[in-house]
Amino acid sequence: MTFQEAGLNKNILKAIEDLGFESLTPIQQEAVPYLLENETDLIALAQTGTGKTAAFGLPVLHKINIERKLPQAIILCPTRELCLQISKDITSYSKYIKGLKVTPVYGGASIIPQIKSLKAGTQIIVGTPGRVIDLINRKSLKLQNIEFVILDEADEMLNMGFKDDLDTILAETPEEKQTLLFSATMPKEVMKISKNYMFSPKTIEVASRNEGAKDVDHHYYMVNARDRYKALRRICDVNPDIYGIVFCRTRRETADVADKLMQDGYNADAIHGELSQAQRDHVMGRFRQRKLQILVATDVAARGIDINELTHVINYNLPDDNEIYVHRSGRTGRAGNKGISIIIAHSRDGRKLKAIEKMIKRKLTLKKVPNGDEICQIQLMKLIDKVVDTKVNHQIEKYLPSIEEKLAHLEKEELIKHFVSTEFNRFLSFYKNAPDLNVSGSKKREQNENTNIRKSKGKRTGHAEEGHTRFFINIGKEKNLQTHNLIGLINEYTRNRNIPVGKIDIMRKFSFFEISTEFEGDILSGMSDANWNGNKINVEISQAPGKKNSRGAGKRGGRKFSAKRKKTSRKSTSRRTLLSREGSSKSSKGSSTSFKSRFNAAAKRKRI
Repeated sequence: MTFQEAGLNKNILKAIEDLGFESLTPIQQEAVPYLLENETDLIALAQTGTGKTAAFGLPVLHKINIERKLPQAIILCPTRELCLQISKDITSYSKYIKGLKVTPVYGGASIIPQIKSLKAGTQIIVGTPGRVIDLINRKSLKLQNIEFVILDEADEMLNMGFKDDLDTILAETPEEKQTLLFSATMPKEVMKISKNYMFSPKTIEVASRNEGAKDVDHHYYMVNARDRYKALRRICDVNPDIYGIVFCRTRRETADVADKLMQDGYNADAIHGELSQAQRDHVMGRFRQRKLQILVATDVAARGIDINELTHVINYNLPDDNEIYVHRSGRTGRAGNKGISIIIAHSRDGRKLKAIEKMIKRKLTLKKVPNGDEICQIQLMKLIDKVVDTKVNHQIEKYLPSIEEKLAHLEKEELIKHFVSTEFNRFLSFYKNAPDLNVSGSKKREQNENTNIRKSKGKRTGHAEEGHTRFFINIGKEKNLQTHNLIGLINEYTRNRNIPVGKIDIMRKFSFFEISTEFEGDILSGMSDANWNGNKINVEISQAPGKKNSRGAGKRGGRKFSAKRKKTSRKSTSRRTLLSREGSSKSSKGSSTSFKSRFNAAAKRKRI
């Protein structure tokens, strides 16, 4: 179906033609005609990179009343980057619609210009839940005239702890409205929101939302966990033209990996929740302009990154939720381009790899981590190509006689060697005698690694990072707790989405997490009445900052070990008491003999 056949107005069609779009993507083909003709609620499921923004944006633009300078549509999304991306897209679709205004509202930026923009009159609001609530509380944003509510990436908004915020915002909207839910992933808990927020919604699903993009090849490398960063370096080196995203699980890991890459001379940077809005905009600007080759990011921070030319997506760690892997891999292989999704795995990831294969209905290809010789060969050819393609500046000709005189004693082969060595010696030295990072994934190795893992889990003697407090929480994998759920719980019950979360360890029946010490009180007070899927939550300090983890190994934050210490103490005490009694008994039996011996010895000393 072409856009002309869809029934959109001429001003929208003109803008689409300028953007170079001709035919609708599958999700657009399902959603656009339906939304143009119907006013019922809609759930649309499709993988990332399929054009979901246009699928809801174009029908909304078609129906907006330009004469009314009041908010008629509100689009809620989880992150600032996605907010700005959606605003930019809808603005480009509406550039020929005179009088239409789109206003993005998001945290991390001054609220004053956003208030001024709203007062000037706007029809479409794109916002993050936190900032939308701030504007509602200031009475700068009124939603009584809203006709369209769009929840984009609703799963991520719930994972980030925005449930209460969504309730608050939707309570401000009229009962008669059209609610649209668009998402790439749809876990079971997200389906619950349709019962609360939507009325008899129609559901459309394009193919299988979990199959993954057809233009993406899925590779994995099997290495020891300790060699993960070394493997990442080699993957980057063997792909000198890489333009991709490296996904990490936590903010701390993201910053750490990016810092290492930059220190090692790679054209890389990081984007995560601890950066200010200005820093995030600066990094994203450089990445979009290809001044950065590698962006290291968390899943949440990467929402809204919409770039069609990415060559690689690298999973530095596999996500807890396999659907997130599909979402990550879908960021490459867009707009007819080929892409590669890479997993840096270790032997205990075997089950996850099989589960991902089952989900995407494709085999993951095992690749060997390249050795030093392979990498040097590729990099050397890249250098030679760069030299050949370099545009010669003719001003250099006046210096040629002096240069030729300097090089006259060198043969052609020697000259090439000197030239290459000037540029390449550091690279050759680094990979000289480089070890093989590949592991076989044999059962014996897997058993040994699993044994080591169990031992390390049993000890749990690590220290919390300086300035952080380690907390125990009484839920784990048995209650289907995952990393993003725990972060969402912290956000929801502390009502503070700016608390930096450090290391997270999710066990079978309980978990541990680290929080910056300045927020220790917020965690203890905010989560005192917390609840997870009907389970009462108990959060305790497992390890104070700067102390050994003496409490971190017990079932209840160290209490089990405390009980053992007390029990041992009682045994020791009773043994000492028994010995004392035995001693006093022996003493009483031989008391007269003992006294006589001491008396005679004293008398003897006196005579001497």
